[in-house]
Amino acid sequence: MARIVFIGAGDVDLLRRIVSDLLLAPALRGELEIVLYDDDPGHLATAEALVRALDAEAGSAAVISVCPVRRQALDGADFVVGYLHVGGFEATLRDFEIPHRYGLRQTIGDTIGIGGIFRGLRTIPVYVELAREMAELCPDAWLLSCSDPMAMTGWAVQEATTFERFAGVCHAVCDTHAYLADLVGRGLDEVRFRTAGVNHQSFVLSFEADGRSLYPELDAVLATDPELERHVRVEMYRRFGYFPTQSSEHAAEYVPWFMRHPAETSRLGVPVEEYLRRAGRSLHKYEETRRALSAGRPLLVRWQHQEPAAAAILAMLTGQEKEVYVNVRNRGLIGNLPESCCVEVPALVDAAGVHPQPMGDLPVQLVALNRTFLNVVELTVRAVLDGDPRHVHHAAMLDPNTAATLPLPAIEALCEELIEAHGDLLPAAIRAPGRPAGARS
Repeated sequence: MARIVFIGAGDVDLLRRIVSDLLLAPALRGELEIVLYDDDPGHLATAEALVRALDAEAGSAAVISVCPVRRQALDGADFVVGYLHVGGFEATLRDFEIPHRYGLRQTIGDTIGIGGIFRGLRTIPVYVELAREMAELCPDAWLLSCSDPMAMTGWAVQEATTFERFAGVCHAVCDTHAYLADLVGRGLDEVRFRTAGVNHQSFVLSFEADGRSLYPELDAVLATDPELERHVRVEMYRRFGYFPTQSSEHAAEYVPWFMRHPAETSRLGVPVEEYLRRAGRSLHKYEETRRALSAGRPLLVRWQHQEPAAAAILAMLTGQEKEVYVNVRNRGLIGNLPESCCVEVPALVDAAGVHPQPMGDLPVQLVALNRTFLNVVELTVRAVLDGDPRHVHHAAMLDPNTAATLPLPAIEALCEELIEAHGDLLPAAIRAPGRPAGARS
């Protein structure tokens, strides 16, 4: 029986999708032990009720338990699925409201940008601690992270711990593949893709069917639809030659050309402060799930495409090989990106584990974009691992959207205000009193 532990089980929307995929697999009937952990007792109770309802609906005969102590939950695990949002909605609100007062506009703020930097400062220490506990309690388990900022946590975990079996999993790549196939009128199984980069900034390097590129067909579709043309992703594709995987609202804040220009965000329909609306919808979904449980309504989710975390687990448990896009330490997978960074590449997953596929060098213009992105990632990771608050400032100064919008004194003041506002959610070395704000390296 496989022991699958969910850390951060209170996100019932993602939990529902992943657990539905697992419980609907005939080969796993009676073979799953699902353990739930969350530091919010109310959310944990809702998660337990949800998983028990899903199991009853699917008839899967899973063994389900909750554990209020994380180390006990991890003991003997085969798989750990992490979805952590340190500080919750209140922390996210601070990540948006304080920069807004400085004139800095964001859309999602969970990857890079000032919001991504501070989300990383809150999240990296928790993932490092989790990986260290897994190295002790379940060293042969896989840690499948669904948390943002994935490029930061993946880099930190594999540099700061001895734990090797980390893979970040994100649905952006498979969603983009499905979107592109649909645009050119093809079934997803007809199209061959090769995609690589870093999480939330990967690019579709190859988009083919019947031995020929489908990019000319995509160009023809875009040329006939003015609305499709007015998207940040299409702007990036037109200028850099390869379609990006992440949504336009994400992509807009990773580069310096859009967010500081209201005319551009209006022309391209960029939804400023979109993450706050999404967070509101998540809270609504949580309450909706509780009402559905009370009413005994069906909750199993049957998707055309599995959640990547579920797909990876199913492939390892059944031995049926599956391609899953993962975020792992580079180790030469992308030749012209740093060895130590966390890259997004296809992996073949089977009973023996996760096997990332080497992708060679990225086109020079794409790797230049990724390096700019990774500058912010690395400095945020270093701020946490080295306990150096100066690197928080450095990361913000080099962040494309922040640097395009604010002068250096304002960036420093913004960082200091956010450090004070987040308080104990940040590592002690970052918030230490009396440290020199913005001191020279």
